[in-house]
Amino acid sequence: MAKKNLNEMSFLDHLEELRWLLVRSTAAILILAALTFFISDYIFNVIIFGPTSPDFITYRFFCDLSHQLGFADNICVTEMPFIIQNTNMEGQINVLIWTCITAGFILGFPFILWEVWKFISPALYETEKKNAKLFIFSSSILFFLGVLFGYYVIVPMSVNFFASFTISTVIKNQFSVDSYIGMVKTSVLACGLFFELPIIIYFLTKLGLVTPAFLRKYWKYAVIIILLVAAVVTPPDVVSQVIVTIPMMIIYEVSILISKIVVKNQNKINE
Repeated sequence: MAKKNLNEMSFLDHLEELRWLLVRSTAAILILAALTFFISDYIFNVIIFGPTSPDFITYRFFCDLSHQLGFADNICVTEMPFIIQNTNMEGQINVLIWTCITAGFILGFPFILWEVWKFISPALYETEKKNAKLFIFSSSILFFLGVLFGYYVIVPMSVNFFASFTISTVIKNQFSVDSYIGMVKTSVLACGLFFELPIIIYFLTKLGLVTPAFLRKYWKYAVIIILLVAAVVTPPDVVSQVIVTIPMMIIYEVSILISKIVVKNQNKINE
C-alpha cells in the first residue's frame, strides 16, 4: 500500500506511524543489546570499570597537566580508596541486561534518528527532506561526542571525587554495582543528549518556538545553569569546572548560531 500523504493522514494514522517507529527502534536496540552480550567482558572490565583505575587515561592527562602547570602531584590520582560490591542476589544479572540494553541504545542511535527523520519528514519542505543524510550524520556525531565527553571527562571526575570524599575516617566507601553503573550510564547518556541541543534548537526554531533573540536574552541564565551543572558533576576545583563548562558553552553558542541561520533562511523564503 502506498504511503499516505501528510494531509491525508488522520490522527490515528500518525499514532500508527509512531507505534511502528517505536517497534522498529526497540527491535534494533534489543538486537544490538544481544550482540553486545558477547563482548560484555570487555564492556565491563575495560570500558565501564576503566575509570576505577588510577592508570585511566583521564587521570594520567590531569597528572601530566598538573606537572606542566607547576602543581606537582596536586591533582594526580594515585589510588581509588573504594570497592564495588553486589548486595542483591539477582544484581549482577540485572546489571548485565540493562548495560547491554544501554549499549544497544548508544550503538543504535543513528538508526533511531533515521526512524525519527522518517516520521517528521512529511512535515518538511522538499529541500529539507534532501538533508536526511546530513541530519543523521551531524546528530550522530554530536551524540557520540557527548558520550565520549561524558565517559572521559564527567565520569572520571565524578568517580575520583566520590571515591576520595569522606566525612569521617571511620567510614569506608563501598559502592554498590548498581550505584556505580547507574552513575556511569546517567553521565554518558545525559552528555550525549545534551550535545544534541543544536539539533533540538534547529527544529524548535523551525516551529517558531524559539528565536535567536530569545536564546541570547536568556544567555546569562543558561550560563548560570551550566555553571551549576559543572559544579555538581565535577570535583570542587576551578580547573575541572572550567574543563566541563567550556564545551557546554560552545554547544549553547552553536545552538544560537544555528537558530540565526534557520531564521535567516526562513526570511529569504518568505521574501
